[in-house]
Amino acid sequence: MRIQLPHRKAVAGVTALLAAFAAGLLGAAPAHAAAAFSSIDASQFQLDPGTSFSTDKAAIAAVEATGAVTVQNANQVLTTGGHTGSVGLCHGTGLAASLSPSGFCWDQADDVSDSYTTAGGWTPQGITGSYDAQPNGLWSDGSGSHTAFIASWHFDEKMGTANAVANEFARITLVNADNNKINYNHLLLVQPTVDASGHADFHATPATHADGVVWYGNTVFVANGRWLQVYSLQHIWKMNSLQATVGITGSSSSARYSNYALPLVGLYRTTASDTTGCNSTTGTGVCLNSLSLDRSGADGLVSAEFYNNPTAGGSSAGGRVIRWPLNYLTALPSTDTPDAQGAGITHAGEAFVSPIWHMQGAATDGTNWYIAGDCPSGVGGGSNDTGGQPYSCIHKALPDTAPHVLTTSPVYTENLGYSPSSGRLWGINERINSTTGIRVVFSINT
Repeated sequence: MRIQLPHRKAVAGVTALLAAFAAGLLGAAPAHAAAAFSSIDASQFQLDPGTSFSTDKAAIAAVEATGAVTVQNANQVLTTGGHTGSVGLCHGTGLAASLSPSGFCWDQADDVSDSYTTAGGWTPQGITGSYDAQPNGLWSDGSGSHTAFIASWHFDEKMGTANAVANEFARITLVNADNNKINYNHLLLVQPTVDASGHADFHATPATHADGVVWYGNTVFVANGRWLQVYSLQHIWKMNSLQATVGITGSSSSARYSNYALPLVGLYRTTASDTTGCNSTTGTGVCLNSLSLDRSGADGLVSAEFYNNPTAGGSSAGGRVIRWPLNYLTALPSTDTPDAQGAGITHAGEAFVSPIWHMQGAATDGTNWYIAGDCPSGVGGGSNDTGGQPYSCIHKALPDTAPHVLTTSPVYTENLGYSPSSGRLWGINERINSTTGIRVVFSINT
């Protein structure tokens, strides 16, 4: 979620200038007494689906009726080759050896993908897996069980220039981690449409940063600022051509070079209207900048806010962590006023304000909270980052107590997720290094 600067190797003077700019932009957390991870009133926050689920249901049916797309399920995608990653942590991570870190890496193209180039690039944000999807930690829809993961990404180009195009496309990546191997496929996130004459089509889901992702049954939640987007793995669309375009032309379907597209089935907003923006740290229209799942009691979806204080030297703490109740029967947020699809207004069940600067992710095991963000002063050095950025930190806290650093973590650690079946915490980082790569998906003991 944070703003990145070009991270290719540079002459010493340019590197120093960029490091100085980054320090002024994001600020370093000063040494001060640790504040608490404090409970706040949750009743003020809500998710509102409007009529989106009925609208998108009709559009999905119309697209599928054209015959231009083939509907597949998650197991079919998981067992269909695709990209090849590698098991293990292929880059330095800063993770404490005492926590037994492990994980996997993307292929070279995804590792070095760079949004600061003219061609553009993909940047990872969220991580979830079969550890969220089903209580036993394995994904199964009747045709085999798999250890699997989903990551969310956004695509930008020419970032850092006057011609920058941000959040042009978004995707999720479905990863098969069976048999000590990593194979994965990308699925472009799309919005289905049908006009008054019955003409069906789809286009890239607009302006999506894909801040966070949670896999819950066949439902995939994607955080996007004031929006909680909802997708279903029962409607994976196999394309019949690999073109740059997105949509249907005649009998041909394409999803910007991807074999697969995943259509939006509905969305919730946190704000009073579709045109009202969210506000980090203040007001009732919270921002959804990361997601995780809590299965410690009644199931809940956890969101967290990223906050970057625009005032140099000002505190970038204060992002809120919200727990939203889920209905396991509908695999949607719980509501007392469901529509025909089971969607309705949902009220938050628990909320906290975080003292962690630039909070990027939050997850819980039901007792402790784990929060990704900046390290305190004097912690996070030694990353050897080409742009001079320090390690991130994962902090641990009980409700209404001050967090402490559990471990340093990969530069620009993003979302976190807790696996109750293994007792391990998962995470992902977004840092760009277009020369050697620096991205990992990791897990640690807690």
